[in-house]
Amino acid sequence: MKIAVTGTNTDVGKTIVTAALAVELNRRNVAGGQWHMIKPVQTGVNDSDARTVRQLTGIETEEVMHYPEALAPDQSALRAGIEPATLEEVAAEVDKRDGNYLVEGAGGILVRLGQDWTFLDLCLTLNLPIIVVTSMQLGSLNAAELTVSHIRSRGATVLGVIGGSYPADPDLPTRLNVDEMEAKTGVPFAGVMPEGSGTLGKTEFARVAAELELNKLGL
Repeated sequence: MKIAVTGTNTDVGKTIVTAALAVELNRRNVAGGQWHMIKPVQTGVNDSDARTVRQLTGIETEEVMHYPEALAPDQSALRAGIEPATLEEVAAEVDKRDGNYLVEGAGGILVRLGQDWTFLDLCLTLNLPIIVVTSMQLGSLNAAELTVSHIRSRGATVLGVIGGSYPADPDLPTRLNVDEMEAKTGVPFAGVMPEGSGTLGKTEFARVAAELELNKLGL
C-alpha cells in the first residue's frame, strides 16, 4: 500500500506529519506490514526530509532524486545543469518498491517535480490516495479548500486533511479553523500536530502522533 502526503504550501509541517503517520500506521499495524517513507524529489544541499523522518521515527526512508538548491525541483535541476527527471522515471522508481510507503511530495500539490509534471501527476499515475497537510492560521481554510478541490477535480482521492503545526497559544482564527476545516474542505479532518513536534525525542513524538484521529481517514 502507498499513500501520498502533500501540503497546501511549503513549510506547513508536511514532513512532521509524514513522520507522525509512519509512527501511527506502524503502531496500528495498518495494511499488515512495516511502513517506510520515500521522497520522490528532494532539493537543498543541507535539506533532507527523509533524514528528518528517519530521526523522528527510526523507520527506513529514501530519496529518488536530490537536486542542490532549495528551490522548486525543476528550477533546482536546471540551475545545476541537470536534466530534470521525467514523470515516467520517478513513477517507475516509486512503483517498484514493494510494501507500505508514505510518498512525500515537495511543497504543494502543483509544484513541478520535473519540467512538465507535478506531484499530482505522479499521484494520478500511481493511483495514490492523498493526505493533505495544511497550515492552521488565518487564510488556511482557503488554501486547504483550493488544494482539496483541485485534487478531486483531477480524479484523485483525498483521504483527509491534517494540520501541520498548531501553536500552543492559538489565536481566534486558528481556533476557528479547527472547527471549520472539515466542513469547508468536504473531507475528514484528522487533527493537528503541535508546533515544535519536530524537536521531540522518539518516545514523546510517538505519544503526540497517537493523538491524530487516523480512523477518520479510513486508516
